[in-house]
Amino acid sequence: MQSNGEGQGQDSELSCLNSAQNGESSSAVGTHSNGVLTSTNNGNSVGAGLGSGTCVASTSSGSEIGSMKKKKRLSQSEEDVIRLIGQHLDGLGLNQTVDLLMQESGCRLEHTSATKFRNHVMEGEWDKAENDLNELRALMHSPNAIVRMKFLLLQQKYLEYLEDGKVLEALQVLRGELTPLKYNTDRIHVLSGYLMCSHAEDLRAKTEWEGKGTNSRCRLLDKLQTYLPPSVMLPPRRLQTLLRQAVELQRDRCLYHNTKLDSSLDSVTLLLDHVCSRSATHSGKQFPCYTQQILTEHCNEVWFCKFSNDGTKLATGSKDTTVIIWQVDPESHQLKLLRTLEGHAYGVSYLAWSPDDTYLIACGPDDCSELWLWNVPTGELRTKMSQSHEDSLTSVAWNPDGKRFVTGGQRGQFYQCDLDGNLLDSWEGVRVQCLWCVGDGRTVLASDTHQRIRGYNFEDLTDRNIVQEDHPIMSFTVSKNGRLALLNVATQGVHLWDLQDRVLVRKYQGVTQGFYTIHSCFGGHNEDFIASGSEDHKVYIWHRRSELPIAELTGHTRTVNCVSWNPIIPGLMASASDDGTVRVWGPAPFLDTQEVDGLNENCSNMDS
Repeated sequence: MQSNGEGQGQDSELSCLNSAQNGESSSAVGTHSNGVLTSTNNGNSVGAGLGSGTCVASTSSGSEIGSMKKKKRLSQSEEDVIRLIGQHLDGLGLNQTVDLLMQESGCRLEHTSATKFRNHVMEGEWDKAENDLNELRALMHSPNAIVRMKFLLLQQKYLEYLEDGKVLEALQVLRGELTPLKYNTDRIHVLSGYLMCSHAEDLRAKTEWEGKGTNSRCRLLDKLQTYLPPSVMLPPRRLQTLLRQAVELQRDRCLYHNTKLDSSLDSVTLLLDHVCSRSATHSGKQFPCYTQQILTEHCNEVWFCKFSNDGTKLATGSKDTTVIIWQVDPESHQLKLLRTLEGHAYGVSYLAWSPDDTYLIACGPDDCSELWLWNVPTGELRTKMSQSHEDSLTSVAWNPDGKRFVTGGQRGQFYQCDLDGNLLDSWEGVRVQCLWCVGDGRTVLASDTHQRIRGYNFEDLTDRNIVQEDHPIMSFTVSKNGRLALLNVATQGVHLWDLQDRVLVRKYQGVTQGFYTIHSCFGGHNEDFIASGSEDHKVYIWHRRSELPIAELTGHTRTVNCVSWNPIIPGLMASASDDGTVRVWGPAPFLDTQEVDGLNENCSNMDS
């Protein structure tokens, strides 16, 4: 290993040396429960190594048996691991253990100049720390780094003087040391304003600084380290960072993972790889693949279902002319009928909750010229809108402000209205299949009969093409962040588009999609999953990154028209079917795998 102090005339070699014997040593070697190997001679411990593949120091009072192996230089990765372990142990306060590890391995935790620098910073000896920078200069890759590091040091020195009430000394640092650096003059102007702070609490509040002490100096060291090569000083908490990255990568690659991501290492075991296997999924790990409830209150085909934005209610619309509002029990996740909204003569084929879930708009099929706006808490009809008997109002979308909505249909109507149904704007000649309001509150996305999705701006009356397919777009929905669109395309299935880059990202396989209008959805934590109904009576679930389905849910006996994933409860999903039922899907009961497989014959999974 090359010295961290190249060109300094300091140690030219920092190799970790591994000494062992060819044969059995006369000394006894014991293994403790923590995995540390020790060699003893006459009962006295003389060395320790850290697990397999590391150095085990061994001594013998008698003549050695067998010839000694030549001392072996450890690889760079082995040296790195020793330094990472040493840093972690040092952070736990196990200083003697670190000293022994470094002594036995022949490694250095960090360059001697870096150690001096660290100590001087932590002790607040700023002049000495500044002198240390001259020693570190030759070890740094960027010539400008010294100025930046010096600025950070002097800034801390300045603030600590101010906190101690030493205004003259602070002023001298500002004028005589910081300003001559001619670096970050804007920040210097801000720092000069702190001279007006009347007391220490005022200073800490305005600077959002913790004040003089160990914590602020540790944060300063973390910033200073970024300018030093890791061979000189390791990045802070490097081992924890690497472990956290490994855990996050395993979770990201897991197709079934459906719980909130937790960056804390305390919530996982590091002794096993992260796996949400099919058996783990079936045993209740927040993945909805089990029919936990069948809602049979509708007496005809159920065309649409949608959970409210707060996840507490489900609205279902049917050919039987009714909308049913269901209450979700927060504990059991069972659904209970809350109220029925009647009078939709043509049936209900589309529903949209207002952003605050106060209102629900219901639309009918192609030959329906009316739209109903219901007050959900009271069950009262606020508005029944119809501009013309020639209209076809089959789709609707709420503006993010909750005060306006857009609606339209395939006969060329495209309206923007207020809550009383008053017409605010209209766009002529657009045959609308499906609508979505963008988060900016100005742009409306509309799929039309030309197999495309266009963006319409009602403020400046401009429009532009965003998505172009080769087959009719039967429906689409947009992710919460507005970046991705999920399309159900006639005879093609489910397609994922990136709206920002305007590219087709993925085509999902398995689903049967003809010319029925089927509504798919995003779901799960971080919207990692996609679910869609199908004309083969199944519900298909994919991980967003995988083209092959990870689950096929069976149980419906006719076309599944719509799937809605609860936006708050990641393990709850509903599907509406022409068989007249709504199935509520949840995690399988907490049983052993064989029992669950027997219970859950309606869920078949495929590895992708």
